[in-house]
Amino acid sequence: MAKTAELSVEEKLRTLYDLQLIDSKIDEIRSVRGELPLEVQDLEDEVSGLKTRLEKLEGELQAIDEKAKARKNAIDEHKEAIVKYNEQQKNVRNNREFNSITKEIEFQELEIQLAEKQIKELRATAEHKKATIEQSKEKLNEKTQHLEHKKAELENILSETEREESFLVEQSEKYQSQIEDRLLNAYHRIRTSMRNGLAVVSIERGASAGSYFTIPPQIQSEIAARKKVITDEHSGRILVDEVLAQEEKEKIENMLSGFKF
Repeated sequence: MAKTAELSVEEKLRTLYDLQLIDSKIDEIRSVRGELPLEVQDLEDEVSGLKTRLEKLEGELQAIDEKAKARKNAIDEHKEAIVKYNEQQKNVRNNREFNSITKEIEFQELEIQLAEKQIKELRATAEHKKATIEQSKEKLNEKTQHLEHKKAELENILSETEREESFLVEQSEKYQSQIEDRLLNAYHRIRTSMRNGLAVVSIERGASAGSYFTIPPQIQSEIAARKKVITDEHSGRILVDEVLAQEEKEKIENMLSGFKF
């Protein structure tokens, strides 16, 4: 974006401080929104994961039911075989055939016992699986409700602040376009290094805002003269005098109050 005509040092300081005030307003809006978008995303991922797990559990329960049915059908087949072998025993011609059929009957009975044992185990597994499914459904329901609540909260915040944020971002870009690249880069570098995002601060009670380090009277006079850009030797932040800061605060507040959000 092309810069406007060269500004005086005072104009640069005013523009920088205006930009700081606007960017701080944007920070406030985004701070209110905070971690909510990430929280909503995490909840969406969690709900999706719970749904997938629930589908898997229900699939496993269905597979268990099918195995139990297969074992029950096998028992019926073994019982039918026993009936058949019992009939055959009535017509045996010798002990060898009788003993052979007896062994077949015993084998079928053992198969029935094994199938009944497996059915019992499958039923126990199914009951445990059903309990897990119920717990998963409760958790899914709880997380889904929590997600809907957080989504509504986020949508409410966005609806209240979207137009204001959009306007402020537009104003921030406008003020940035008026500042020379070297100074703007310094502003962004300082702002990024500060936890509170303050790259330009005013003098308050003989110290830079938020600092306990007193600024020498001579430096304070130079800052008030607005003849050069001066930075705080302790924090590296750009300093402006209290009068300029108050004037620009009123100017930005009037600008914002005139815009209907």
